[in-house]
Amino acid sequence: MIKNTIKQLWSDGKPALNGWLSIGNAFSAEIMAAQDFDSVTVDLQHGALDYNSALPMFQAMRASGKTLMARVPWNEPGIIMKALDGGAYGIICPMINNRAEAEQFVSAMRYPPHGTRSFGPTRVNFAAGANYAGEANDEVLAIAMIETAQGVANAKEIVSTPGLDAIYIGPSDLTLGVTQGRLPPGQDREEAEMIEVIQSLLATAHDAGIHACIHTASASYAAKAIGWGFDLATVATDVALLVNGARSTLAEARDLMER
Repeated sequence: MIKNTIKQLWSDGKPALNGWLSIGNAFSAEIMAAQDFDSVTVDLQHGALDYNSALPMFQAMRASGKTLMARVPWNEPGIIMKALDGGAYGIICPMINNRAEAEQFVSAMRYPPHGTRSFGPTRVNFAAGANYAGEANDEVLAIAMIETAQGVANAKEIVSTPGLDAIYIGPSDLTLGVTQGRLPPGQDREEAEMIEVIQSLLATAHDAGIHACIHTASASYAAKAIGWGFDLATVATDVALLVNGARSTLAEARDLMER
């Protein structure tokens, strides 16, 4: 089986930069995967796409050699297993609030005897190389999102779940949950109270011997998070890059026209 390069980076003590896909299009996915990301994640939760879009995106990105992952819509075994069968080398699962939910998530990720994943790797059996059945349990990443007040309160029991590889912080939901809507959602938090929560989750994960990942909206914040000790930072989304690129080009053109 082709090895998971994120696991290899982590084994070497190196962080990873992740790209994020919310547009359901194989060509735009191929363009993103051709850039210098270590991994690329297809967003099946909030992205404008479903499995029928995600599968050709995985196919288009295969040649890039990047670690391909998916954020699933929910902690539902069938969705998790199908994303793995389609080619995901890692699953980011939203709204994990306690140990029982973390255990259910991990179980769906692993073949027996380590879990309850159903065997039927229709596409990934070809895309991942030989001996997928024998090596998948060791190569696929189970990444739980802690992004609610309940999840923060139960963080120590979540990170101690056997088979969980990492946590993933979604700052928007985390802020809404922790502050009960007192602060608006958004990435790249600068409030002292939110930085304290984020760094405490980072420390809790590392204390348990697992990794920590975070969603960011800028290169500067991604670098800051890596400096804090995060093992993976999502640094760019296809939507944000399209918006920012168009906005900046148009602003420059209009400014030059007015001179």
